[in-house]
Amino acid sequence: MGDSFHVAETPIAGLLEIELTVHGDDRGWFTETFQRAKLDDVGFPAFEVVQQNVSFNREVGVTRGIHAEPWDKYVTVVHGRAFSAIVDLREGPGFGTVVTRELGPGTALFVPRGCGNAYQTLTPDVVYSYSVNGYWSPDAQYTLIQAFDPDLGIDWPIGADAAIRSAKDIAHPRLADL
Repeated sequence: MGDSFHVAETPIAGLLEIELTVHGDDRGWFTETFQRAKLDDVGFPAFEVVQQNVSFNREVGVTRGIHAEPWDKYVTVVHGRAFSAIVDLREGPGFGTVVTRELGPGTALFVPRGCGNAYQTLTPDVVYSYSVNGYWSPDAQYTLIQAFDPDLGIDWPIGADAAIRSAKDIAHPRLADL
């Protein structure tokens, strides 16, 4: 596969799946998760990172989201594996479209603003990293929806009864209530 990034479109407009090259040996592994020049070569959109965030999740089944912040995100899982669910919450014909992917160190996602994302840990000690092109603020206005809304049809690996969620995420409205 070489040292290039391979970018694939998904059924959600602007949501991109990026295959990363992982180099491993008996010491462990190394990967470039983001390299502007190489991504430019494969048509990646303009994306100026202004903030980098990391979420550590100790247990299997931690489920966060669905959050549609007013910025684009570049998401990677640095350690472990996670199930990712993206929902198009933008007005238009794609509204409500869902894409799911399993993420690990060899995969990244570019999530365009207006799309909600959530993830669920599949292994212990998941390190979920995301770069954004907008600053977080406690006053930021964004759309939140219930991850286990049956209208979304997301086939979560771990059901709502066993998922580990915050009270805030559990209280999010359903898609039909937006």
